[in-house]
Amino acid sequence: MSWRPQYRSSKFRNVYGKVASREHCFDGIPITKNVQDNHFCAVNARFLAIVTESAGGGSFLVIPLEQTGRIEPNYPKVCGHQGNVLDIKWNPFIDNIIASCSEDTSVLIWNLDVGEPVKMIDCHTDVVLCMSFNTDGSLLSTTCKDKRLRVIEPRSGRVLQEASCKNHRVNRVVFLGNMKRLLTTGVSRWNTRQIALWDQEDLSMPMIEEEIDGLSGLLFPFYDADTHMLYLAGKGDGNIRYYEISSEKPYLSYLMEFRSPAPQKGLGVMPKHGLDVSACEVFRFYKLVTLKGLIEPISMIVPRRSDSYQEDIYPMTPGTEPALTPDEWLGGVNRDPVLMSLKEGYKKSSKMVFKVPIKEKKSVVVNGIDLLENVPPRTENELLRMFFRQQDEIRRLREELAQKDVRIRQLQLELKNWRNSPKNC
Repeated sequence: MSWRPQYRSSKFRNVYGKVASREHCFDGIPITKNVQDNHFCAVNARFLAIVTESAGGGSFLVIPLEQTGRIEPNYPKVCGHQGNVLDIKWNPFIDNIIASCSEDTSVLIWNLDVGEPVKMIDCHTDVVLCMSFNTDGSLLSTTCKDKRLRVIEPRSGRVLQEASCKNHRVNRVVFLGNMKRLLTTGVSRWNTRQIALWDQEDLSMPMIEEEIDGLSGLLFPFYDADTHMLYLAGKGDGNIRYYEISSEKPYLSYLMEFRSPAPQKGLGVMPKHGLDVSACEVFRFYKLVTLKGLIEPISMIVPRRSDSYQEDIYPMTPGTEPALTPDEWLGGVNRDPVLMSLKEGYKKSSKMVFKVPIKEKKSVVVNGIDLLENVPPRTENELLRMFFRQQDEIRRLREELAQKDVRIRQLQLELKNWRNSPKNC
């Protein structure tokens, strides 16, 4: 049974989540129905990418963050995979480069010259479930379907530490900044969702294990090294729990929980330099709500009354400039990230909107019906949109009919009065 202190002073104890209004969401997106345990969403300071449902190969959307609201059905998609797209990830240093992986066993890098793999890591005996680099890229941690947690030297492929997780079946892993700690999420032997904290230099036994609840959805961990806050979001849940991590016991302190009624399929995270510093925003999620075809931004905000820059919650953070070249990293050089200050705020570029060329409209009329305007829907989202349009049209026609009925009754009454008038007798 986990132990929690009765009270611990923290400046992040009152952090709350704020859901964006509907006009600031991304609506009408045919989100993929793939059941893999991935996020299907990636965000940087300029673009939002979402894996979409498609036939005959995989595809995903790339939308400028300023282009909120309803996304048109004919919005251009990024296509190139023969199988379904499983996950996508932005380059942390160049905003217009994105990588995608697919069921066709390929990984494609978009807007980048074709290259060859520099190292093949083949120490895993089964499917790799998750991977995480440490801060300077010198270590790689992986979880595998063989129930093992590994810490690997990525340039040589040598396994430095390995743990056989018998009481804690690991699914996800994340490095906790410069604390030399690993955090994993998984399932206990009693099939309850569980998190575990590990020393990256000794994986013989977890430092702590804590049971979360008895739900079945996968737990996604998100760590903010600047605030030392850990966010836990379950697949299929509507809530996000957050904790504060410390280097001393009890290591993990529960803060609060954000709740919403809509279940999440996955979550994207905005990089630090894209946050709204003036609103004391310390984290931002982009929540995939499949049932509504909606991407919902959720801002985690520290309540502050002062309008000045809050240096205690915005320390120097890794910026957009790489600390090493690829050749230096492959040569064994380790260097901490180049830090930047958020005091000046992130200067957004001019608004970018992808426009679809409008083709000349043609019509084929048979018996007064335009056949090209009545093409049967190909997807469930198109069917729903057509249904709502028809409902609006029916409602409008009913209102017009009611107004005409009132007008007819008025004219009938006037006609009756005219006929009964003495002048017409």
